[in-house]
Amino acid sequence: MQFVSADEVDRVLDPSSVADALAEAFRSDIVAPVRHHHEVERHGGSGTLLLMPAWTGPSAAEAFLGAKIVTVFPQNGARGMPAVLGSYMLMDGATGEPRAIIDGTRLTAWRTAAASALAARSLARKDAAHMVMVGAGALAPFFIRAHAAERRLGDIALWNHRPERAQALARELGEAGLPVRAVSDLEAAVREADIVSCATLSETALVRGAWLKTGAHVDCAGAFKPSMRETDDDVVRRATLFCDTRGGALKEGGDLAQPIAAGVITTADIRADLHDLASGRHPGRTRDDEITFFKSVGASLEDLAAAILVWKRVGAA
Repeated sequence: MQFVSADEVDRVLDPSSVADALAEAFRSDIVAPVRHHHEVERHGGSGTLLLMPAWTGPSAAEAFLGAKIVTVFPQNGARGMPAVLGSYMLMDGATGEPRAIIDGTRLTAWRTAAASALAARSLARKDAAHMVMVGAGALAPFFIRAHAAERRLGDIALWNHRPERAQALARELGEAGLPVRAVSDLEAAVREADIVSCATLSETALVRGAWLKTGAHVDCAGAFKPSMRETDDDVVRRATLFCDTRGGALKEGGDLAQPIAAGVITTADIRADLHDLASGRHPGRTRDDEITFFKSVGASLEDLAAAILVWKRVGAA
């Protein structure tokens, strides 16, 4: 059995290949039960335990089985630690023999960003050139690189509730050749953006629908609990709505769960999920002036697809 570190995951993966692997997974025979979601009460703030299993079905060319164990402790930022930590175990799908234990935190970052980039293939305008990244946490550089791999972005604005973090990350990514600049005025940045990508743990709306310009694409991958929210009701009123998986995003992500509960929208307003987009059952964006919205809370088949790709590449390296 192999142990695959975060550095090894970074070494063998690239954004486009992970997005391609996810697209194939959403078209394939993969069984992905609803993830286990448990609140863990602790003094000084609660945490979340997520258990995410998946396995290839009988028609798959190769048999794999996997499970990810993830913890989310938002207060870790004050300790100088990532809010999201985890491990992934990949097993032989025919025998159950363990094949690899992979750094789950890094695997999550790669597959989460790749899922948003995959959705943007169908949902963002082909000529999208301006992006705003809302949040400068551990996921932000992966999202920026993933979207930049899909299209030529000439300007990437980066906003964070702690401006110094946005400034530091903008410098780091700028040195790597990406056109990233830290901004303090979120409204102004959103009003200019073709792609608005959010990866935060916010409990209240940060992005307002009134700020969105014609043809914008909004990508929300944070706010993974019903109590969390990154966008207001005007966003879902104005946009054509999509999600990664209906079973997760409509119940767990507050950006859709809250307006559904309030009667602002209904489940019928969700036009398609990543299964539909990846298979071509839905074309995605249909007009240049359309505002599109994609909500992601993560899916275990994404983890399995990314883990298989890591395992094959580490073994071949």
